[in-house]
Amino acid sequence: MPLFNPHDLRNLLQSGQRVLGLDPGSKTIGVALTDVSLMLASPLIGLKRRKLGENAQELAKIVRAQDVGALVVGLPLSLDGSFGPAARAASDWTQALSEKLGIPAGLWDERLSSSAVNRFLIKDADMTRGRRAEVVDKIAAAYMLQGWLDASSPDRSDLF
Repeated sequence: MPLFNPHDLRNLLQSGQRVLGLDPGSKTIGVALTDVSLMLASPLIGLKRRKLGENAQELAKIVRAQDVGALVVGLPLSLDGSFGPAARAASDWTQALSEKLGIPAGLWDERLSSSAVNRFLIKDADMTRGRRAEVVDKIAAAYMLQGWLDASSPDRSDLF
C-alpha cells in the first residue's frame, strides 16, 4: 500500500539509498532522482508512457543502477483536495509499480506542479513551447520530489 506520511517512507530507506520521483502523465512519465544525502531532487528523464510492465522494466534499470530504495509518485488530487478518479488511478498504478519493482512507494500531492514549472519556464527561462514540452515532465517530477524531501526532512518531523 502506498504511504502518505513522508517520514514513514523515509524511515524505510537504508543509508545511501536514493528516492525516485515519478510524475505520471497520460503520455510521459517524468522521472527525477534524489542525491544520496536526500537533500536535493534533480530531473532525470521523461519516459514514454507504456503498459505498466514495460515502464516497470525501464524503471527497474534505474532502480538498480542508482540504488533507489523508494518511489515517490505524484498524486493528482482535485483542486479542493479531494481524492477523485485521477488520484485513485495514480494510487492503483503506484501500488502495482511498487510491487513489480519490490520497493516501497509514497504518494505526494502534485497539484499545480506542472503549472508552476510551465510558468517558470515561460517567464524566467524564456523557453519555447516545443522545448518546454521536452522538459516539463521531468522538471515537474523534480519539483514534486523536492517538496517531499523538504517535508520529510528529519528536522520537519513535527509536521506529520
